[in-house]
Amino acid sequence: MRSFASLTRHVWELFTSERQPGWKKLLQLFAVCCTASFISSSLLFLGLYSSLTHFPLVTLAIVASVWIALSIALFSSKHVRCFAALFVLSCGLREGRNALITAGTGIVAAGNIQSIFHNIKVLADSITCNIEVEHFALIKHYVEAIQWIYNQIKFSSNPFKDIVSLSDEFNTFYIISDEGFKLRLNTTKQQIQSVINHISSILAIQPYISQRLFPFMGLFLVVLGTYLFIRKFVSTQSAKFKNIYITKRFIGFDEQQKNQQKPSVLPLNKKERKVYLTIPSLSLTQKEKKNIGCFFLPVFTNLCIWALFAAIDYMVYWLIFSVSKHLQELPEIEVHLKVYYQKNEDNFIINTGKVIQNNFYLKIPLFKHDCIPKPEFPLLSTWIQIGVIIFFLIIFGLFSSILVQLKVLVSSSFYPNIEMTRIRYLHSKLLRYREKPPQKNVKRKLNSFAQTLQFWFPIFKAMGTIRKKEKDMINENKV
Repeated sequence: MRSFASLTRHVWELFTSERQPGWKKLLQLFAVCCTASFISSSLLFLGLYSSLTHFPLVTLAIVASVWIALSIALFSSKHVRCFAALFVLSCGLREGRNALITAGTGIVAAGNIQSIFHNIKVLADSITCNIEVEHFALIKHYVEAIQWIYNQIKFSSNPFKDIVSLSDEFNTFYIISDEGFKLRLNTTKQQIQSVINHISSILAIQPYISQRLFPFMGLFLVVLGTYLFIRKFVSTQSAKFKNIYITKRFIGFDEQQKNQQKPSVLPLNKKERKVYLTIPSLSLTQKEKKNIGCFFLPVFTNLCIWALFAAIDYMVYWLIFSVSKHLQELPEIEVHLKVYYQKNEDNFIINTGKVIQNNFYLKIPLFKHDCIPKPEFPLLSTWIQIGVIIFFLIIFGLFSSILVQLKVLVSSSFYPNIEMTRIRYLHSKLLRYREKPPQKNVKRKLNSFAQTLQFWFPIFKAMGTIRKKEKDMINENKV
């Protein structure tokens, strides 16, 4: 365990220091840089493979080029190594949070919003389908009923079959003037199709944006946030930037001041421990707790927006699904027809035939089963990914203060001179703070002065001054 710790410390010292002379040191540094770039390139390969699944050779070429370029850049400059280390840590902070929120928004847009428009399209297609199928369908059934009646009569017995034979021909047809209806139906279908084509063209871009553009936007935000952090840390105002942490080097500097018989600031008092934090530590100051709350605020806001779109999607799905279920359960309309006729006997003059009665019915469905809408709800495909994003957002939020501490420690390791300037500034700031009079005593003096009568009525003070002068003049005259 000790050998592993010493090896890790040695590797970190190589990574954070300038290039040292000697081929062994350079070879060790190059090996460390190649290993770090290989890990980064592997993560990049996993990200690109999901986007460029149909172009594996292109993905491998990009990853190999990035690996070589990143290895050379890390080996050549300490600033690039610092940027790479802070970039990894920034993925778990606000920049990483913004990237995950952007990715989640893209998933919701590609999943739930697309599902909403798809279900609306399914409903519109179902309505037009049923209108086309049921167009004057009842008249067709009546014509079929008339034809059935004719067939029943046709096959009845012929009382004169020994004398004559009968032959007949019965044709039924109907004409419906529905040109206006067909024109309106075609116009409606064209309008629905134009809207569907417009929405489909927009939704066709959504997967491209959510899978390719949004991740690059998130990556750009992480890079920008890392650059701004380094810029503030190495600027002339670096001593004031996130300088609330007591590091091991600060403790050593304070002990050195104490050994030189100079004023020291450690240990901190109770009030100072609420503002300044000894790192690395899991405890949080009041300001860091507020920062964690601010970290989760946009997460909660976007989560509410995602839940709203999911609720709308589910409501549309549930409405169409309920309507479809009720349409499937609707019974068919039964049209009962009662037909009877008197069957003649062989007698010509006196008809003593019996009456034959027959009942039959027609079934007319109110809604064709082929036209019943079948909605979709992408619960698994969308919210599994959203759940993973929410999990990482919670982890990043809970450990955001620790990641900020690590960013400060990493930056201090790469720039020890700037760290020393920050230590001196913080040390002198604590000394100046302790030299000030306690605020409680000042407030107590102000309160005691405010409780006097002369504070509220200055005229009494003026009258007292005049009386004192008169007494002094009388005493002088007596003398």
